[in-house]
Amino acid sequence: MADRGASALSLPEDWPAHPDPILALNRMGSFDWDLDAGLFHMDAQALEVFDLLPGEWDGRPESLALRVPPPEAARLDAVIAQAIKDGSENYGAYFRIRCRDGTPRWTHTQGYIRRGESGRPRRVVGIVRDATQELADSAARSLRAAQDEAFRQQTNIVQVISAALAHARSVRDVIDVLKDTHGIRHLGAASLVMGLVEAGRIRLVAEGPAGSFVPGTRVTRIDEPYPMSEVVRTLVPRFIESPEEFSRGYPILWPHLTDLHITSAAYLPLIAQARPIGAMGLLYSDRRGFSTEERAVLVALGSSIAQSLQRAMLYEQEKDVAQGLQQAMLPRTIPSVRGADIAVRYRSAALGRDIGGDWYDLIPLPGGRVGAVIGDVQGHDTHAAAVMGQLRIVLRAYAAEGHTPATVMARASVFLHELDTDRFATCLYAEADLSTGVVQVVRAGHIDPMIRYANGTCRRIPVEGGLPLGLSAEFGGLEYPVSTIELDPGNTLLLCTDGLVEQPGADLDDGLRGLAALIADGPDDVRAIADRLIQMAEDRAGDDDVALLLLRRRAPEAPRAGGRLQQHVAPGDPEALIHARHMIRAAVRAWGARDRADEIELVADELITNALMHTEGSAIVTLRALAGSERRLRIEVEDSSSALPRRREAGEDGVSGRGLLLVDQLTDVWGVEARGGGKAVWCEFRVP
Repeated sequence: MADRGASALSLPEDWPAHPDPILALNRMGSFDWDLDAGLFHMDAQALEVFDLLPGEWDGRPESLALRVPPPEAARLDAVIAQAIKDGSENYGAYFRIRCRDGTPRWTHTQGYIRRGESGRPRRVVGIVRDATQELADSAARSLRAAQDEAFRQQTNIVQVISAALAHARSVRDVIDVLKDTHGIRHLGAASLVMGLVEAGRIRLVAEGPAGSFVPGTRVTRIDEPYPMSEVVRTLVPRFIESPEEFSRGYPILWPHLTDLHITSAAYLPLIAQARPIGAMGLLYSDRRGFSTEERAVLVALGSSIAQSLQRAMLYEQEKDVAQGLQQAMLPRTIPSVRGADIAVRYRSAALGRDIGGDWYDLIPLPGGRVGAVIGDVQGHDTHAAAVMGQLRIVLRAYAAEGHTPATVMARASVFLHELDTDRFATCLYAEADLSTGVVQVVRAGHIDPMIRYANGTCRRIPVEGGLPLGLSAEFGGLEYPVSTIELDPGNTLLLCTDGLVEQPGADLDDGLRGLAALIADGPDDVRAIADRLIQMAEDRAGDDDVALLLLRRRAPEAPRAGGRLQQHVAPGDPEALIHARHMIRAAVRAWGARDRADEIELVADELITNALMHTEGSAIVTLRALAGSERRLRIEVEDSSSALPRRREAGEDGVSGRGLLLVDQLTDVWGVEARGGGKAVWCEFRVP
């Protein structure tokens, strides 16, 4: 506490013969220390500073030991000796004395060193004063500044925690914020406990650090003698300022906390909308008591945590309800399909009630066919999920009734338009014949499908499409063109919603190209592909839901006797005729008769055309694989007319009459059979 750098005293040469009156007015005493004689003269005010009576002072410096404790005297002597050694003219120091009644007193002295002509110090003159109040005021100012800084830091921590809590979407998020390195620990707490009120009990949801859990407190009643129970009952914070107070107030709990060396604690009720939803306790091991400001900060912190907890609990409840609704609308299980490997995935990117209307479905159909649906209802709410569920049901019903893909889509659009809703939906419906690999695709404003080939390559399949469901009915555009693609064994059809490929600010085509590259570079198994794609969506953490359906066609089994494919062809339905041709071509190739595929397709086309032209009804085309001493493919075209076909000679300019001649020339055998009120024209081809 030395201040040798202070300004030199301005004293007259014959001082203290003429002491400055200002010294007396400021309750400062003066002294004159004759170094040669070893005498230390003090005036009356100086004696008062040292709490000495005139008769008690003999003028010798060592007699000051009566008031100056040895450590203080040694420190003061060192300051003076250093000033003399350095050649300084003055010094200053704070030191403590022991008053007559034993109480300490801070004293300040300033001395002026006078030297002879040789430079040797001869006298020290100066002043002494009582500095107790000065230092007390300074300490109070320092303490207040430290308290203000601590309060400011605590306030900042509360602000930081509150800002972090604003992003919490679950109770676990709130707990993680509080236990994070930027959380409660910065308030100086050694341990944290938090519980939520559930059915008249308090369930502990957080405690830390590890090892601070008190047995028997995982679930407690609100009427039990614990501090968290008390603040929940009373809605009043409880500040425990000493271990003694803790042990007296909570004798059951205190013995379990002794190893934690707790010195004080603050328990806060977590109140939201005027009701307690839980309680939180902060336990300290390095402090006693709480100032008014600290209590206010902690109460504000508890209020912020309570609001965040309530918001998080509402988010979780709403999300559970919304996701439950959405999951109820999606298929519970995907049926196994003979001849195909199927994988479906769904990822919800929503929070609270903001869920989407994405869906997928797989519909088993007669004749070895299967319908695959992917769609997305406009909007992100429970209404979108409800509309999605209704659309999924009607699409499944229309497909199961045997309507063509275009009719299924048109009827679904009319249904959505007639609903009491302003929502529209994009959709893609693919009807696949797994025996032949023929896939008929109808697209309503949805993104194109993709195919991953057996060699690992993947590409987008451009498909002509119509307006989204609901809009096509509103604007009178119910014509949905049907595109036909062939899915060879080992190839995989991929249907997805735009959440998998769309990103803010990015082009959709770029997203589809990136998706194709990811699929081509990935595994062959459809489930592994689906997992990889959904993980990509998770990593990207987009704001849209993702629905995904993959259908991989397996290699067909060897044809068996009685195995067949069948197609109904109505008059005036060119799409059905095209579908029948595709079915026959794909089946012939799949069954190992590629060399005769053109002949078989040509003959089948002739028989179907004759049935439609010369009868008034529709035709049923059946393709059979027959096993025996030799493999044969048999085509039957059945109609409702009993009139038998007649073989005619066509003239040179005739445009008809050559059909049965063509059949006779290309087939190995053919004939006609009566079928009820109609007939069936059949033919067979020997195949390797």
